[in-house]
Amino acid sequence: MLFQQLFEPTSSTFTYLLADPVSREAVIIDSVQETFDRDLKLIRDLELKLLYALETHIHADHVTACGPIADKTGAKTAMSAASSAKGVDVLLNDQSTLKFGPFEITALATPGHTHSCMSYFVNGKVFTGDALLIRGCGRTDFQEGSAETLYRSVHQKLFSLSDETVVYPSHDYKGFTSSTIGIEKKLNPRLGGDRPLSEFVEIMRNLKLDPPKKIDIAVPANMNCGRS
Repeated sequence: MLFQQLFEPTSSTFTYLLADPVSREAVIIDSVQETFDRDLKLIRDLELKLLYALETHIHADHVTACGPIADKTGAKTAMSAASSAKGVDVLLNDQSTLKFGPFEITALATPGHTHSCMSYFVNGKVFTGDALLIRGCGRTDFQEGSAETLYRSVHQKLFSLSDETVVYPSHDYKGFTSSTIGIEKKLNPRLGGDRPLSEFVEIMRNLKLDPPKKIDIAVPANMNCGRS
């Protein structure tokens, strides 16, 4: 499988481009408005046929490019059916599948950071959005977030994957690019190491983070797939 991990520094967002080297069919996960030109050029330079522009959730810290990329390439936008976003071509539920070439993506509903978070498992990799970060997790204090729900999502859905599964999150702020389920089960300071639900809820309750700087712009735009 062709695999590209791309980075947008302002919001510390990872975008992922996956493709079948034979059919050239491809998907993109969590594209960003600021890197629209870069990513569209890469798709064209690699002569890929983009089938899907996937979102892990309605982001609050950046505007997605999934709609504009889909419009330019003929791809279909796809995200959780719980998102209520407009202009989504494929609404995904837990265990929904999408194919590109011989590869099959399985959607895993992992709400908690937001009510509509979706992770994507394919070929030994899981793209976790903000549900599970490297040594961390997404906040739970807006967009119908819930610490209790996030704890269950991670422990029941993500930590049930094999320890060798490679974890690729939507963001990283400390210089990591990937992890594994086994490492996060052991070392994640919020969710790993047999930490009970009650302690996790207390940690999340006391984060006291400022609102994302772009939330008032990003959320409405992302509810329309980033289309103006």
